[in-house]
Amino acid sequence: MSQPGVVFPRTGPGIMSDDGDALTFCSTCAFSQACLSEGMDKSALMDLHVLVEHVGPLHPGEHVFREGDPFMAIAAVRAGTVKTYQIDRNGHEQVLGFHLPGEVIGLNAIHGDRYPCNAVALDTVMLCRFSFPKIATLAQRLPNLQQHLFRLMSRDIGVASLFARDNSADERMAAFLIGLSRRLAARGFSPRRFQLTMSRTDIANYLRQAPETVSRVLRRFEKDGLLHIKQRDVEILDLPRLEELALAVLRD
Repeated sequence: MSQPGVVFPRTGPGIMSDDGDALTFCSTCAFSQACLSEGMDKSALMDLHVLVEHVGPLHPGEHVFREGDPFMAIAAVRAGTVKTYQIDRNGHEQVLGFHLPGEVIGLNAIHGDRYPCNAVALDTVMLCRFSFPKIATLAQRLPNLQQHLFRLMSRDIGVASLFARDNSADERMAAFLIGLSRRLAARGFSPRRFQLTMSRTDIANYLRQAPETVSRVLRRFEKDGLLHIKQRDVEILDLPRLEELALAVLRD
């Protein structure tokens, strides 16, 4: 299980075999909160456990699914980072998001019968794949699980619209870093120290900025004492100031 202060991404054989035990869910389970709120531990959820297929390890560049593939399952990230993206009609990549341990990919395929985007591993990735028809049936029996799925879909829609606003480059970058910090902290990782498993080019694409703009903003943040950066390693030195700057985008 990830301990507070552990720097993401955690490496080692433990993360690849962290499946909890007979009663407890693995530390990054995307559905444990919803199931436990129904008073059900793993032993009481044999139906759900049958649905789970462990996938991985996937290596950098390997796809979880591709746009147009038939939709049969959603997947929860157990370890690593998954990037979702589309290719526009001009052949240009558009990054849609970065998915961390405990987060679900494939929810945007529920409306149709095929995945509307691509999902690719950015580092060593482990997944839990859930048959969607069967988990939808189970959700009818567990109201909190159904509500949890709705919340996940709603959150995805909200996140997708964050960087559509007319915010400054500094505000966008601050919001991106604070968003990562909060998401990692929710899974027991350090909110102040983590590794950017995505490239500067991918970050720029996601924030709808030029790569040189991203590099310039990060250098300025470091000069102003907000961050310390060494290659892909980031340490947030002044969390309150960075949160204040991110507020224009996050509006929490």
